[in-house]
Amino acid sequence: MLDPEALIIEDFTRLRRLPPYILSVINTKKMEIRRRGEDVIDLGMGNPNIPAPDEVVNKLKEVVSDPKSHRYSAAGGIFRLKEEIAKRYSKIWNVSLDPETEVAIVSGTKMGFFQLTLAMVSNGDNVIVPEPAYPVHLYAPIIAGADVRTFSMFNGLDFFENLQKIIKTTYPKPKFIVVSFPNNPTTKCVDIGFFEKLIEFAISERIWIVHDFAYADIVFDGYRAPSILQVKDAKKVAVEFYSMSKGFCMAGFRIGFAVGNKTLVGILHKIKSWMEYGLFTPVQVAAIVALRDFPDYPEKVAKIYESRRNTVVEWLRKMGWEVEKPQGSMFVWAKIPEDFRKSGSEKFASWLLEKSYVATAPGIAFGQSGEGFIRIALVENEQRIKQAVRNIRKAMNSAY
Repeated sequence: MLDPEALIIEDFTRLRRLPPYILSVINTKKMEIRRRGEDVIDLGMGNPNIPAPDEVVNKLKEVVSDPKSHRYSAAGGIFRLKEEIAKRYSKIWNVSLDPETEVAIVSGTKMGFFQLTLAMVSNGDNVIVPEPAYPVHLYAPIIAGADVRTFSMFNGLDFFENLQKIIKTTYPKPKFIVVSFPNNPTTKCVDIGFFEKLIEFAISERIWIVHDFAYADIVFDGYRAPSILQVKDAKKVAVEFYSMSKGFCMAGFRIGFAVGNKTLVGILHKIKSWMEYGLFTPVQVAAIVALRDFPDYPEKVAKIYESRRNTVVEWLRKMGWEVEKPQGSMFVWAKIPEDFRKSGSEKFASWLLEKSYVATAPGIAFGQSGEGFIRIALVENEQRIKQAVRNIRKAMNSAY
């Protein structure tokens, strides 16, 4: 008897280009173990457990109670909200944005990236994505019909050497480059000099840049993540996605922004007008309150993640793991101990889940270059994180 799912994939061309979503496979296994009554500590998904400011939540409730807010919102979003994100960029990164033409409100930056990709590429186009990479960066272009050219950030070559090599060997020339720093999953951070070289490269090669700045606010040890838009002439070729999910702990609100190049912001507005109505008004008003009244909230949140990072890195190093201390993001990117590396990261993450009841994300989920690593999300309180590491240590000791 034929597998119904196989028939579905055979019938729909776009689905045939998509592999099984490994993070979903791990999540399904996690739910199975929980149904057995086990206490699984979930450090797999970057799902913040820190609440948004109380006043933001209260404002959401207040606006929801007004029947007028139940109607369709303005397709382009509330202009006041665009002004607030422009003010934040001016204050934090000294970047001037025109709220009318250089800011788009998106229903979460993941959706925004999908929509922009659909607007930018079609069958036969090429996109460059350094990996390991957040899965949507790899597969949104594929869903849109483009081909993705990748290179490993761990291959020993200079980032720009890799770019030049791909440009010279790809036809037609790639339409855009995807970058994301602080990086998910590797936690890699860059300085403004990196972006200066990248903008110079993109202008000379006439290629767009899409920068996912989701972890802009989650930075440690005095490091401040630069915006690509701080670079002179960046707006000629670059658009940047900023998220309310991480620093303001509003992941479930699904709200973010695309800022920068007027052409890219404009085509995003156009495709959004065909795909959706404006974001729910109470969510937009709540975001205004967050940006206007709690601009320093992300710093408090980052301190919490910094403490959790210290705990995970310290404990794993004591266990003999090779772990770099990240300067940003809400993750730790850890090399799997050598004795467990041969089985592969997916099997190792699955084994950890079965034996220690700790969910992590296997590196292979982020591209072939992620093999040999797991990603640990700092999304539980320190007591639970310490328990998770103890569970992992116990499981590994029992395996010897």
